[in-house]
Amino acid sequence: MTPLISSLLATLPREPPPRLIETHISWVILAGGFAYKLKKPLDLGFLDFSTLDKREACCREELRLNRRLAPHIYLDVVPVTGTPAAPRLGGAGPVLEWAVKMRAFPADATLDREGDIDAGQIDAIADRLAAFHGGLPAVPAGSGHGSLEAIMAPLQANFTVLGNLAAGQGPEWAALPGLSAWCQAEGRRLGPHFAARAAGGFVRECHGDLHLGNIAWVDGAPLIFDAIEFNAGLRCIDVINELAFLAMDLAHRGRPDLAWRCLNRYLEGMGDYPGLAALPFYQVYRALVRAKVAAIRAEQAGLSPAECLGYLALARSLATPRPPGLILMHGVSGSGKTWQSQALLEGLGAVRLRSDVERKRLFGLAALAGSNTIPGGIYGEEASRHTRQRLLVLARGLLTAGFRVIVDATFIRRDWRADFIALARETGVPWCIAACVAPEAVLRQRLAQRRQRGDDASEADESVLASQLAALEPFTPTEQARAVTLDDAPVAAIQRMLATP
Repeated sequence: MTPLISSLLATLPREPPPRLIETHISWVILAGGFAYKLKKPLDLGFLDFSTLDKREACCREELRLNRRLAPHIYLDVVPVTGTPAAPRLGGAGPVLEWAVKMRAFPADATLDREGDIDAGQIDAIADRLAAFHGGLPAVPAGSGHGSLEAIMAPLQANFTVLGNLAAGQGPEWAALPGLSAWCQAEGRRLGPHFAARAAGGFVRECHGDLHLGNIAWVDGAPLIFDAIEFNAGLRCIDVINELAFLAMDLAHRGRPDLAWRCLNRYLEGMGDYPGLAALPFYQVYRALVRAKVAAIRAEQAGLSPAECLGYLALARSLATPRPPGLILMHGVSGSGKTWQSQALLEGLGAVRLRSDVERKRLFGLAALAGSNTIPGGIYGEEASRHTRQRLLVLARGLLTAGFRVIVDATFIRRDWRADFIALARETGVPWCIAACVAPEAVLRQRLAQRRQRGDDASEADESVLASQLAALEPFTPTEQARAVTLDDAPVAAIQRMLATP
């Protein structure tokens, strides 16, 4: 703590006593219902707070950026004036320092302190993030953000810091060279993907530091704060790079199920499935970012690097490919396909494609009001053919990228099933059919309850159910051999089937 910070703490109101929170790059003083964030005079390479002018500029950037997600929290940039022995927040006279003034919220509200994050919180965060990303413009063409060079430079900087710390250390650091080689090879392989993403407008001015420590749960909603202000290259990134940070952090905290839930919820909103080709790469990168931060903190405080080593172990795990596979949900409306597939995607670690969602995305919600422009409407034969083709294209890309894919459609017709089985064989991945069944009375009851809630993408009613039951085509012998009727242990059943040649 510097003399200026000590003096500020001593001059602030004592009821309740002011509180100081220190990070590796800043001090945050909590007093009188507000928080005042001051930047440390540091130059760490990836950030430069070395002069007063630079700290002021970064304070103003912090205010601009964070007002996008938390306008009611980020209030102003205020000077610290007076003298070093008797400083004051605000006022006239020579400026000693600059601070971002925020409305305080409970420190224990951040989700890294939450003992048990629930599914509802994850859904709300994913929805907020999808809305945020969806409203951002693409970075200007020619900015260089999102290029291979821009992506690899901070990654290499991480390895430089970690390598310096690893010199002369024990065998637990031995994974660094292998991780570095993997990242270099993956970066080269993904170079065309990075270029296509930048050209397609998926590189945007994001938050940049989206982990659970920067998300609070306040008044029943997520509060996302503390976006990166000190380095445009670390926030002007592919939106999937940002999503990867949150998913990695959930996995690090022992909740891979919530990581996959978050990914899928976000993707249903954004539809950005092609971006997942670089997800493992970005997750490894984000684990290395946290390893570097943990290492800096440990070095500053003279502590053990155990947290850093934990992130390195996670990075190794994320860099290890998992076997892909294709799961076709089967059953008429109301049979529980979406509910069962939710359990599967969380338990297996999979990406789900929902026909009801992709059909509406394909034709646009406006088509629901004016479906006479599509022969048979968006649920007619032509629209269904286009929907099937979209699902096939998306599934192919995901399988090729190494993901387990769940396709949530009725698959009551053999021609639908045949196309996806052919895709599995062509891409060389195991496949199976997850059959969902229920008595007809239960089906009708579920559809009625769903319509009453109005919270599902499906618009099937009893007439649709009747037509589906009439059109239900039995499995071929080959399909029957690869079909599993889901019970109360769906994840284990599908795992066994995907492990069977």
